[in-house]
Amino acid sequence: MREFEMFQVDAFATAVFTGNPAAVLVLTEWLPEAEMQAIAAENNLAETAFVIPDTDGYAIRWFTPAHEAAFCGHATLASAHVLACEYGSTGPIRFTTRNVGTLTVTPLGDKTYRMDLPALPPASLAPVPDIFDTLFPDGWAAAFRNFENIFVELSSADAVLVYAPDLAAIDGLGPQGLCITAKGGEDHDGRPVDFVSRYFAPSAGIPEDPVTGSTHSTLIPYWAAKLGISTLKAFQASRRGGRLDACLAGDRVEVTGRATTFMRATIHLPG
Repeated sequence: MREFEMFQVDAFATAVFTGNPAAVLVLTEWLPEAEMQAIAAENNLAETAFVIPDTDGYAIRWFTPAHEAAFCGHATLASAHVLACEYGSTGPIRFTTRNVGTLTVTPLGDKTYRMDLPALPPASLAPVPDIFDTLFPDGWAAAFRNFENIFVELSSADAVLVYAPDLAAIDGLGPQGLCITAKGGEDHDGRPVDFVSRYFAPSAGIPEDPVTGSTHSTLIPYWAAKLGISTLKAFQASRRGGRLDACLAGDRVEVTGRATTFMRATIHLPG
């Protein structure tokens, strides 16, 4: 029997039971891919992150309950929190990835972290999928995409809040997730923000993601251009919810958020 320590962290959260939970395992080497996928499916969280040391910090991989993810922000934040609080990492923590280059997370104190992510400017979505007529019977203001998700701007923050997702129809979009967004709105504490969003990825085993760091790599460039500002406050308006403070810095996006540890566990694997 093999034993590994695993942490569950609420990312983009000021207290447990808020933000987005992620599991984190810090290893000396990768487990077999099928085993990492099985652990993620067993956890049944939006993402489980696996981290190993490499020459310039750490390498990171993320798994949803259904498959390996190309990019995940909240589980990267959770991993940095575990490395800083449980493994004594200090200063900027660098993660090499398979698809989106190097991600850097800087601890700022008080369980607050600044993430340096790639900016993924919105790309044209043409033609618009026919299923949009089913998904958005009241219409939409704009639609665009990046390499892994489709984004739809709705008419108002209220329209985002009350949106009732047809998950079977969203699954019909294929492997892409669907992010909806609108100008304005406020967080759960009533503080105004520049834009709100929600994110659905049923094909990845994630009906609705509580707070999604990676979508903001595209949302920040989109709203920065549309609003004419480079520093923005965002809120992901899921039931748990999460506030993100962000800045567009050239070809990078800086996102600041907090994290808190919910659980430390020992998992037991055969062999």
